[in-house]
Amino acid sequence: MPKEFIVAIELGSSKITGIAGKKNLDGSITVLAVVTENSTSCIRKGVVYNIDKTVQCLTTIVKRLENTLKTKIAHVYVGVGGQSIRSIKNVIVKELPDDTIVNQTMINELMDSNRSMTYPDQEILDAATQEYKVDSQYQTDPVGIQCKRLEGHFLNILWYSTYYKSLNKCFDKAGIAIAEMYLAPLALAESILTENEKRSGCVLVDMGADTTTVSVYYKNILRHLAVIPLGGNNITKDIASLQIEEAEAEKMKIKYGSAFTDNSDIDSTLMLPLDADRQVASSKFIEIVEARTQEIIENVWNQVPAEYDGKLLGGIILTGGASKMKNIERAFRLYTHIEKVHTAKFVSQTIKSTDPKINAHDGTMNTVLGLLAKGDMNCAGEEITGTLFDNGTTKPTTAEIHANPRPITETSGRGIVQTEAEKKAEEEARRKKAAEEEAERKRKEKEEEEEARRRKENSPFNKLFRNVKKILNTMTADEE
Repeated sequence: MPKEFIVAIELGSSKITGIAGKKNLDGSITVLAVVTENSTSCIRKGVVYNIDKTVQCLTTIVKRLENTLKTKIAHVYVGVGGQSIRSIKNVIVKELPDDTIVNQTMINELMDSNRSMTYPDQEILDAATQEYKVDSQYQTDPVGIQCKRLEGHFLNILWYSTYYKSLNKCFDKAGIAIAEMYLAPLALAESILTENEKRSGCVLVDMGADTTTVSVYYKNILRHLAVIPLGGNNITKDIASLQIEEAEAEKMKIKYGSAFTDNSDIDSTLMLPLDADRQVASSKFIEIVEARTQEIIENVWNQVPAEYDGKLLGGIILTGGASKMKNIERAFRLYTHIEKVHTAKFVSQTIKSTDPKINAHDGTMNTVLGLLAKGDMNCAGEEITGTLFDNGTTKPTTAEIHANPRPITETSGRGIVQTEAEKKAEEEARRKKAAEEEAERKRKEKEEEEEARRRKENSPFNKLFRNVKKILNTMTADEE
């Protein structure tokens, strides 16, 4: 009997993380294996920039997991995030005849039209429905309502096409099939935020190494998503400007760094060691760390749309590796003037694990655990027996898994990102449907032309004309 487990991979700026876990009947998740690979040489700000090195990292991740699990991995779940992910609002309008009652088909057509929008050099990763405007009234579910004008308001989440294609290419070259691609910020939000926080309005801030992701929720709907190209590494690099190695700067940040320090707590005589021969004044070190931290926080707060000012009763929720910095909550309160700030150090699911990286509960594993929780397809392949024939079995490819693309209505707003194989299959299905519709249109036109010809021939005038012509022909024949 083959094993059953789910595998998720997160491509971060500092490391690629692979995790395998099993969902239990009581709703908990047992983590079976966790492996990481340094990604600083191939991923920058959450985006692949060296395909070959990323392929090598992914291959190593999967092999290490397989060796621990003693089972081949058939496919994996992947998180999509990083630089240049942004959201943009879009409105699709449908004019209707008088007294039309809105049905689900009309809603589906609006969603299809929205997902068919094109943006220069960018891909739509997902589209979250905000609301519908039925004549002059806003509704979340307009089906069954009578109106003359129907508007669909959507939040399209975009990413550069080159980033999207590079990510897909890496998994194809590594021979790793993708079971599902998810928007990492949405998967994280599902595992971090409570229903009450999303309903009353909140800002989720995921502070990573090279980027900080800002997600704004209001009335249970994602209202804004943006990725700022600033993270914990920027603070480290500023410390490194004191002419020390980044590795040493990182250690100093962890040991002495604080997002905010009261003036009364600053010891002007205290010196911090840089190396065996040099020191830096504690006050100068504090100034360096606080300046960059303030910049990050102010950039985060600038991403919150003005229309939600004063409405986000759920406050600010922090997570991610860079949120571990001392007094980070206090700094956010100071620079945003929002009192309700807390750090989510772990996901809401019950996680069972013996791995110290998981049990640290420090926010660094929250995204990959959120991706693991989203998975519902068994990723286990054949058991590894150690014989010569272990590699004889063939695994399904991403294209084979997504040969039959799902309707947009099943994926929109759920954070599901179509793979390139699925996009191609959908495009082929769209072309086939368009060809069939064109053929059907031409058939109907031909039938209508034939029907019009028959009606014309059978009209009283034509019948009279044919009878007169027949009589004239007869008379002409008689005269001859």
